[in-house]
Amino acid sequence: MDTFIDTLIAKRQDLIAAIGQHIQLSLVSLLLAMVIAIPLALAVVNHHRAATVLTQVTGVFQTIPSLALLGLLIPVVGIGTIPAVIALVIYAILPVFTGTLTGITGIDCSLEEAATAFGMTRIEKLYRFEIPLALPSIIAGIRQALVMIIGTGTLAALIGAGGLGNFILLGIDRNNNTLTLIGALAAAVLAIVFSGFIYLLQKWPLRYAVATLSLIILYPLGATLYQAARPTPTTVTIAGKMGSEPDILINMYQDLIHQADPQIKVVLKPNFGQTSFLFNALNSKHIDIYPEFTGTVLESLVKPLKSQREVGVPAKQLYAFAQEDLARQFHMTYLPPMAYNNTYAVVIKKAFAQTHHIATILDLQKVAPQLLGGFDLEFLDRTDGYRGLQTKYGLNFKTQSMDPGLRYEAINNGKINVTDGYSTDSQIRQFHLVVLADNRQLFPLYQGEPLMNAAFAKKHPEIVKALNVLADKISEEDMQEMNYEVNVKKTPAATVVKHFLTTHGLLRGDK
Repeated sequence: MDTFIDTLIAKRQDLIAAIGQHIQLSLVSLLLAMVIAIPLALAVVNHHRAATVLTQVTGVFQTIPSLALLGLLIPVVGIGTIPAVIALVIYAILPVFTGTLTGITGIDCSLEEAATAFGMTRIEKLYRFEIPLALPSIIAGIRQALVMIIGTGTLAALIGAGGLGNFILLGIDRNNNTLTLIGALAAAVLAIVFSGFIYLLQKWPLRYAVATLSLIILYPLGATLYQAARPTPTTVTIAGKMGSEPDILINMYQDLIHQADPQIKVVLKPNFGQTSFLFNALNSKHIDIYPEFTGTVLESLVKPLKSQREVGVPAKQLYAFAQEDLARQFHMTYLPPMAYNNTYAVVIKKAFAQTHHIATILDLQKVAPQLLGGFDLEFLDRTDGYRGLQTKYGLNFKTQSMDPGLRYEAINNGKINVTDGYSTDSQIRQFHLVVLADNRQLFPLYQGEPLMNAAFAKKHPEIVKALNVLADKISEEDMQEMNYEVNVKKTPAATVVKHFLTTHGLLRGDK
């Protein structure tokens, strides 16, 4: 409990900002869903077949996996608030639509006949008795939509839209249950508070209920439009994958860019998700820079020549291949690599390795029936991942997909007994794990470097120059130690980075 309170106090400013972002995102999405769904329901209320078709279509919308939808939206509309709002609106249409349709169609037919006999127009019937009588059902649909939006909105953090999802993702990534709990509880409290308030609106006169609801929802919409319309300085958006190491790297990029030109505004998007999210966002120019590794480029992003996949290719030659392929196929600039090799690793508990005398990946063959692997989705589908373990090592064992932030916790708790990692992960040291020797050289070299579009590099030579100071710098021991500081000692990545860059002469200290 003390840890929870201490973290809450330490993170209170970040929490307040995240709550504000989450409220704004949720209410804007709710408003747009209402603007679409309520008129649509009113338009088809007397057309049974059309109403049935639209109900089925809006129902299908809710079956689309949220991560898949966000991934599909990135190349079209970019990252940040816009794709998050579009996704949330798509999910919220069904409850608002069905709530409105049910409320109107449930009105006694005799009332409709009487209104027609008195000569009321369609608009007059709607305003005088249909909407007031249907209001409880409409508001019930709105409540349901808002609760769903607030819950699903936590995934918006994956594409840089902020909100309470930042706390949840950071907690999972840092193995900090307190942060995850704070984010989850805050989202639950928001859902309860707003759901209860909307419930009370049912008891108010129609005009007051509509006016209050409109004011609550239109305020964040107005704030969003105002922010979008404001002239802003040129910004550089730097994103990173899930994990402490990408967070460390993007903070390095930010400090070095600010040192070169303090007037440049840098926006960081940490914990952005899988490689495909980042690469698509960069390719569509919705982010400017992100750190990528040579092995990932050659295995997943470009179409390499056969010779580029051969075992034993020197590191400099692999980088040259990756640089050339990215430039030719995607018009991207790949800056020179850092010194350390953050390659994939197959890891098991030290006690398990000692019991079964396992030192190499090949040794796993003798215990394959006992193995249960927990791998992230990217590793499961890569030729230099589990598929490579099958083809190159003849290994076939039970596997399950896991979030990257959870797999180390799972192996530490005995839920799985083999997982994927990276050679610089602090959890290897923290949880007393063993990295198995890759005696058949499945995993290529993974040297990290900044990736950007060629046009951006040409326009900002000062940024290229600033980031190039990292070339051939940072050893595996350096990165392991920085990861340990962030993951285990809970030191903020920005603090760890500033200390490292200053002590190694890459960043001028404060005078």
